[in-house]
Amino acid sequence: QVQLVESGGGLVQAGGSLRLSCEASGPTFSTSPMAWFCQAPGKEREFVAAISWSGSRYYADSVKGRFTISRDNAKNTVYLQMNSLKPEDTAVYYCATRRGGLRTDSQYDFWGQGTQVTVSS
Repeated sequence: QVQLVESGGGLVQAGGSLRLSCEASGPTFSTSPMAWFCQAPGKEREFVAAISWSGSRYYADSVKGRFTISRDNAKNTVYLQMNSLKPEDTAVYYCATRRGGLRTDSQYDFWGQGTQVTVSS
């Protein structure tokens, strides 16, 4: 069983930055794809970014150029550096992982509890 624990959310002004972290348990982290999703009130969960075991990165169009996903396999941790934040980025952010290859839809097997990001205008 994989457990994911996110941290780093908070309140920030528009234009500011936050770095989210997600620490994973289990021996397969270094060979597993990792992803970040977000869910705003009243909306469905949306893909934000993903990184393969080899380091290939994929982003939603809405965050390209502003967010960066990275991973540290020695620490079993994936990060989401969020720059130039906008009020519309306000959401609960979840990290996720799955057996098998990387996907950019919500077909992930394991999810964290989420961390709130609030961007004020």
